[in-house]
Amino acid sequence: MVHVLLLDLDRTLVDLQTFTDYAAALVDAHAIAGDVGLAQVPDTDWDRPTQACMSLLSAMAGTPRWGEVSAAIACHERAAIPQARVMPTVLDTLPLLRRHAVAVVTLLPTDVSSEVLAACGIDVGPGAAIDLVVGRDPGMRPKPHPDGLQFACRALGHRCEQATMIGDSTWDRDAAHAAGSAFVGVPAVEGQLGPGVREARTFASAVQLALTS
Repeated sequence: MVHVLLLDLDRTLVDLQTFTDYAAALVDAHAIAGDVGLAQVPDTDWDRPTQACMSLLSAMAGTPRWGEVSAAIACHERAAIPQARVMPTVLDTLPLLRRHAVAVVTLLPTDVSSEVLAACGIDVGPGAAIDLVVGRDPGMRPKPHPDGLQFACRALGHRCEQATMIGDSTWDRDAAHAAGSAFVGVPAVEGQLGPGVREARTFASAVQLALTS
């Protein structure tokens, strides 16, 4: 059986969010976006500024100033890279990941994602633990939409039905369901992703659950 793993990045592989000043990022983003309202998005356990930044990017998808807003937020995300921390059991799981088709699908920009992964000792590219990274893009609706997952599966040469998404948030859960992929949660608090959601306590156990399902 083909196993395709689609991985969230922040708080699934590494923790960059805790160290990113999304409150300052939101101020900078609103200075560019003006009075654009926030998109309706699923509730999460993120703090208000983090969710507001991601909601604003979702609301501005396809608009001329999306790139400026994304870049303003990315400055704060990149500034946090030196403080980023690998999530527990991730490094121990890298040899197993190298035996499967694996993509990271994230709300972070692709370049910031690649930089923080490299800083945390997680390799990306042919023969690496991660085959490719699909980050936020002006032409692609972000999670909780399925666009990034669908793009990743096409790039890997597989169908979304062959994939399992592993992530910590309701946005990951909803994106997986919308794409027709399976989902395994690694939430910070057990049970917070809703009834009937398969959850694991660590990234390593989530990968094992995904590969044996």
